[in-house]
Amino acid sequence: MTVELGFLPKPMMVPIDNVLPSHKPPLGLLGTKKYRMVVTSIREIGLIEPLAVSAVDRKTGQHVLLDGHIRLLALKELGNTEVPCLVATDDESYTYNNRINRLSSVQEHFMMRRAIDRGISPERLSKALCVDLAQIVKKVTLLDGVCPEAVDLLKDRHFSPEITVALRRMKPTRQVEAVELMIAANSITVTYARALEMATATEMLVAGKRPRKERGVSQEQVDRMEREMSGLQDQYRMIEQGFGEDMLNLVLARGYVAKLVDNKAVFRYLERNHGEVLEQLMGLVRATSTDA
Repeated sequence: MTVELGFLPKPMMVPIDNVLPSHKPPLGLLGTKKYRMVVTSIREIGLIEPLAVSAVDRKTGQHVLLDGHIRLLALKELGNTEVPCLVATDDESYTYNNRINRLSSVQEHFMMRRAIDRGISPERLSKALCVDLAQIVKKVTLLDGVCPEAVDLLKDRHFSPEITVALRRMKPTRQVEAVELMIAANSITVTYARALEMATATEMLVAGKRPRKERGVSQEQVDRMEREMSGLQDQYRMIEQGFGEDMLNLVLARGYVAKLVDNKAVFRYLERNHGEVLEQLMGLVRATSTDA
């Protein structure tokens, strides 16, 4: 079984006048800090990510721009006549922009790594992006010591570099568990990551080293936190395993109740003799139909 690529493997140079924007830029964009940062970045270190464009229109010779409108404006301002583009192999103009999102922390890391691999120094990146050098270093080393499975779970998320500082003190298995717990709680925060680190058993920490105790936290509290976190993980796994079956049972039960109250004879009987029960059943049907 072969998988068809959405874009040609290698970028191709396209005349900038042949790249047709798919929408107008927002009013005032050219005066925003974000736009000026993109212009400065391209001027200092060049274009790291190619634009994404549709296949060429054979009649006009133009490509529709799918992603990179701000970069295109910046390149025009800088006087570029050609631009590297990833060309779609199919007509993606309708669906591609729906999948574009703000750059995730992992994607940002890989972009910076590519820039450094091309010989651009962290100092130059710092100047180009108007970001403190210490923050550039943290983003470049973001995934050092983090296992691939945990990285895969975080690949579409936005998080602080301090989270991976806590993760890299854990062994790979525990890293995955910690990330799963943060995602399940919808709380990918530094505070939660440090709490998970403190609640991690010594044997699951790198070199068996316990994190530095927080001021005012006793050993007894740390031990209790560790036991509670272990119990929480077990409960999470049980819920995850039974979620699909529970949802199926709920849908079947809701369908049965809906048919029951739709029966006129049953409805009249419940209305006359068990009004409270009927009200509960109707509430269940309304609630589940709204959720669907």
